[in-house]
Amino acid sequence: MERYKDLYKWMIIPMVLMQLGIFKDYWGDFLDNAWSVHIHYWTGTIWYLYLIIQPFYATHGKMDKHRTNGIIGMFLAGGVCLTAFSMMHRDIVTTQNALEMPDRFGPFEPWFFFGVAAVEIPMILAFGYSVIKSIINRKKLEDHSWWLISTVFIIMMPALGRGIQNFYVGMNIKDWPNIDIMAPLYLTQALIIGLTLLTAWKYGKLKHPATYLAIGVNLYTCFLEPIGKSEVVQTFLETVIKG
Repeated sequence: MERYKDLYKWMIIPMVLMQLGIFKDYWGDFLDNAWSVHIHYWTGTIWYLYLIIQPFYATHGKMDKHRTNGIIGMFLAGGVCLTAFSMMHRDIVTTQNALEMPDRFGPFEPWFFFGVAAVEIPMILAFGYSVIKSIINRKKLEDHSWWLISTVFIIMMPALGRGIQNFYVGMNIKDWPNIDIMAPLYLTQALIIGLTLLTAWKYGKLKHPATYLAIGVNLYTCFLEPIGKSEVVQTFLETVIKG
């Protein structure tokens, strides 16, 4: 475990990126956010903090604290999943708003919000699967830790993607509504995949199943546009989520 002593430092990088990405979107209209948004933001933020603290405890002779926090962390992981699912109804409602008020939403047409919901479902499922695999492999410390670390890269996209997209739209606001809203998301996915591969390479986990899963989820997200424009997907989401 000696080579993992600085892992907690590396986990600070995605934590900072996530917070920078979501900062304006969350804090900019803090009082207008729904209760579910607040809960999801804070469960996600604390989860990222745990993935800084836990590697530190595990590699610095504090295993008792690591195990205790691990039990709490599993409860927290469930909160991340459930609150993420609870917010999907908002995405479907937004598609209707975008349809009724095209001048307000500009380039953000209904297909975009359908696409967001469609890519977030496997993202959440992959997050939950990784947490479960970490529990199953709790006695194999390297596998246990890497399944948990992979969750950082699996769920980074929504926060970081919004931040980069908002920045890009702001830079090109003069062209509204003729703005390519997918370009910043492709850049986001490239950054996340690059960071995933760099971290996996550093810790010898390039061929680990958790790495493959994290890469796969982020590659899938690159197809947000065609997925969101699919009538089959739209009907499915409206039926299952909106009812």
